[in-house]
Amino acid sequence: MKYTPHEYQRKAIRLMIKQACAGLLLDPGLGKTSVSLASFMLLREQGFVRGMLVVAPLRAVYNVWPTEVKKWDEFRAMSVGILHGSEKADVLKEEHDIYVINPEGIPWLVEILLKMRPEAWPFDMLLVDESTKFKDSQTARFKWLRKVLNQFKRRYILTGTLTPNGLLDLFGQVFILDLGHALGRFISHYKNEFFYPSGYGGYTWEPRPLANHDIGKRIGPLVLRMQAEDYLELPELVQRMVWLDMPPAARKTYKELENTFITLVGEDTVIAPSAAAAGVKCRQVLNGAVYTNAAHDWALVHDVKLKALQDLVEELSGKPLLVLYEFQHDKERVMEAFPHCQMLGGQSMKKDGIVIDGFNKGTIKMVLGHPASMGHALNLQGECSHVCWFGLTWNFEHYDQAIRRVWRQGNKSDRVVIHHLCINDSLDGEVAKTLSRKNKTQADFLRQVQFLRGRNSVPH
Repeated sequence: MKYTPHEYQRKAIRLMIKQACAGLLLDPGLGKTSVSLASFMLLREQGFVRGMLVVAPLRAVYNVWPTEVKKWDEFRAMSVGILHGSEKADVLKEEHDIYVINPEGIPWLVEILLKMRPEAWPFDMLLVDESTKFKDSQTARFKWLRKVLNQFKRRYILTGTLTPNGLLDLFGQVFILDLGHALGRFISHYKNEFFYPSGYGGYTWEPRPLANHDIGKRIGPLVLRMQAEDYLELPELVQRMVWLDMPPAARKTYKELENTFITLVGEDTVIAPSAAAAGVKCRQVLNGAVYTNAAHDWALVHDVKLKALQDLVEELSGKPLLVLYEFQHDKERVMEAFPHCQMLGGQSMKKDGIVIDGFNKGTIKMVLGHPASMGHALNLQGECSHVCWFGLTWNFEHYDQAIRRVWRQGNKSDRVVIHHLCINDSLDGEVAKTLSRKNKTQADFLRQVQFLRGRNSVPH
């Protein structure tokens, strides 16, 4: 099959050819993998690069990059080496055009590269797929990658959620591109220029006035933003809030944990050692159970959300449903209540593949997954148009990406409905508001970047 890029994809390819460093902020479904492969092929043909290192989530390492290479006639001649598993050292010694590795493998790889002359490396182009994995510049993966960034002739990042939790997420990702030219060489420089300390003890950093504009102007020449809604025909997205009431006894348990950090559930004493821990315990109670000790034993508090999920399944009358959970006891209770439900994530990729195939064909009607393990490199839009959040997550990236597994081009329905099971007058409402705020913050910033993007090239 011949690869013929759409006009918007040609725009992205031209950017990668023109600039030695660039960020493609493309929503899922816009073909960022094929765009990257086409750009690499052209750059290699012109003698600008000889090999490419792709850093991607593990599922994409195995299921996306090798598959995309085989999919198109133009790319099939390229060889892909997977740097994961017991044979990764041998694969690195082999001659491949593209090497793919997950972020957790970066320390191992960099340690080897530092012992070699850069001209002996099998790659001189770096592409970080889902670059938010490097948003925190204090992580080991970022610090190890930083050691060798300047040895790559070209560096690119791919993501649809550049600032999932705010503008502080930008530093690590942009540094990969320009080594600190736009936002400073250290996170402290970035904070001091564009933020001010706030909150208890000054540990919370809030954006200064005009930070959106000033940061957007700095990174505008580096990035290209494309929204799926602008280029693809997507079904309508419907957000449905299902507000529920807990029984009085469960409400009493919740309030005691919230106010005193201690409560009694049956014969078990539940203690939260800090306010943060109390918040986690409270959210567990809202979902229906709470962990009682370090061994992860849990006690049942109520079944309100479980009954609401049962009502939703009956209402859908056999239509496929993706359910997203937050805590392990959520998973155990849902799987017990719905024996026909299948797990996605936390198992072998072969098993996941069977579940995905059955779900997309409609032979599997209900799938349960955790957003942290299924937020990227999954297409679940085959027959599914309903997603249910059994327990909400604070993490906007996980939230947004999980929904986009279903809300994407190719969905056969004219609308996708997101059902949120929430307890009245509780933290559930605060989490929902926070997710909405983060969504607006990111959308506003990306619009600013898109507006301010200049035409100048960036430093190599």
